[in-house]
Amino acid sequence: MTLTIRPARTTDAGKIGVILTEGNAAPPWKPHLHTGAEDIAHCGRLIDKGWVHVAESEGGRVIGFIVLDGEEVDALYVAGPDRGQGIGKALLDFAKAASDRLELWTFQLNTGAQKFYEREGFVEIKRTDGATNQEQLPDIRYAWEKPK
Repeated sequence: MTLTIRPARTTDAGKIGVILTEGNAAPPWKPHLHTGAEDIAHCGRLIDKGWVHVAESEGGRVIGFIVLDGEEVDALYVAGPDRGQGIGKALLDFAKAASDRLELWTFQLNTGAQKFYEREGFVEIKRTDGATNQEQLPDIRYAWEKPK
């Protein structure tokens, strides 16, 4: 599959909002805190800040996105039917190429994400009981540093 990673445009907010909503609804353990419309509006605000890059298929379909606030990976989502094809890795590699260090949070219940990030060179630096995150779920802080 040929991918293009590019900065998100305002017109991508609906597309990535749908990916965000579907991704958050998939795990049965994750509480549903926002409506689809709220997710789209949130994505629009992130795009306006210049934090979002999308993965686009050869046919021009947005199939994933990454949100980067400096060294912080705020979000990384791939559309359900497109998972397992290296899109998340391509988005993460894009972020790694632009930074010497990255950090992110993932939920302790999200074992798939943990395996993915550890395989990609991230190491656990902290665990919390989730008292400070919106979902109130225990989470893990990961960090990656560019090899010297």
